[in-house]
Amino acid sequence: MDAIPASGTLRPEALNLQSEDLLAGLRRWVECESPTYDAAAVNRMMDLASREMALLGARIERIPGRMGFGDCVRAKFPHPMGDAPGMLLMSHLDTVHPVGTGGTDGPLRFRRDGDRAYGPGICDMKGGAYIGQEAIRAILEAGGQTSLPVTVLLTPDEEVGTPSARDIIEAEARRNRFVLIPEPARPDGGVVTGRYAIARFFLEAKGRPSHAGARLSEGRSAIREMCRQILAIEAMTDENATYSVGVISGGQWVNCVTTVCKAEALSMAKRQSDLDRTVEKMLALRGSDNEVTFTVTRNVTRPVWEPDSGTMALYERARGVARGLGFDIAPQSAGGGSDGNFTGAMGIPTLDGLGVAGNGFHTLEEHVLVSSLVPRARLLAGLMLTLG
Repeated sequence: MDAIPASGTLRPEALNLQSEDLLAGLRRWVECESPTYDAAAVNRMMDLASREMALLGARIERIPGRMGFGDCVRAKFPHPMGDAPGMLLMSHLDTVHPVGTGGTDGPLRFRRDGDRAYGPGICDMKGGAYIGQEAIRAILEAGGQTSLPVTVLLTPDEEVGTPSARDIIEAEARRNRFVLIPEPARPDGGVVTGRYAIARFFLEAKGRPSHAGARLSEGRSAIREMCRQILAIEAMTDENATYSVGVISGGQWVNCVTTVCKAEALSMAKRQSDLDRTVEKMLALRGSDNEVTFTVTRNVTRPVWEPDSGTMALYERARGVARGLGFDIAPQSAGGGSDGNFTGAMGIPTLDGLGVAGNGFHTLEEHVLVSSLVPRARLLAGLMLTLG
């Protein structure tokens, strides 16, 4: 597909986007730590982003959080077409890193090492969210206009499956023609046109208490039962679906046989039918004997998102913009859910993985490649200038 020029005379390569300026602004966002389960911290991040977008002229609407999570923010930018269906630029501002991880003495404090800049959430996905905002800024400062109205939606709970914001996401997506998601770019710089299905589960084992020193044999350990079940669950992984347990808690006193142990599990599959089978298998699990109980409760699920003609047409438009900027982007389906699972499964043309390049997300080595900031911001800007 040939390169597609931006509408009118404004082209993305002509926009004033500088890597050092982008990095400095991104640093402010990264140092405003916002782990999902700390609603107050997430809301401080929402405050920061809201203020910056308000200064750009956006109409800010705050949607109160629920279920113990932070707020959502909806920002609508003025446009000659008013509130006509347009583009939804959607990002989550929650991270997996506890407050203090990025502090002055934290293990993931902001720092730069050559082309790498480190910090909590810098790649997943504050980097993408920030360059999306700055792409809009550059268009407006150049006296330009996006081809369609742009709405920015910022959400607080993607890292735990989006239990509180899914209805907001789906409602907003229905009001728009396209959904753009600046989650991290794929390792080869490509974008995401589909994602695997994901299911989460709560696990609970219940045993029988006893004194671990004096009457050990009379007890039935919930921890021991949970360990048995975890090994069995993870052993179910095959080429069609993966199973993993990532959270576990149990016990209070080392001299007491534990009565209750809890855990959380996740399963991922490329096809919805495979995920449906994993759900059946998980819900069928029982205790290993009649003196210990084991229960599985289904938590949030992300549906499989398979690329359709609308999404692939959107990808081709993005590829044309990228080629005009001097690089190429490949399409791919990806594991690891995003809120694109919801909008893509709804049949709304969705393009994910439009964010920054980097690696190590969800670890203490999370980083972005500074050299990717400007090209990826120009890619987003080019889409916002040409879609229609």
